[in-house]
Amino acid sequence: MTRSSITRYLVAKIDKIKEQIGYLKVIFALLFATDLSMIAYLFNKFDQLSTIKIGLVLIGILFVTLSIYFINREILAMIDEMEEL
Repeated sequence: MTRSSITRYLVAKIDKIKEQIGYLKVIFALLFATDLSMIAYLFNKFDQLSTIKIGLVLIGILFVTLSIYFINREILAMIDEMEEL
């Protein structure tokens, strides 16, 4: 492979990773807003909710929070991969 073809390959790979990071950032932001909304809902309506609904909201908060954590880890791994190129 020539030097210019290697450069084109690396630039294309970096561009692809940047696009993937951008997509994950949008999902991250939506999940973060959802998580905060569910937490606020739980605090505002705690007295009015049945035990089952409280449990469901807590499960939802846990699921969304874990999703945020794993998306964040994936974004950081992609950034590390870009640094290695």
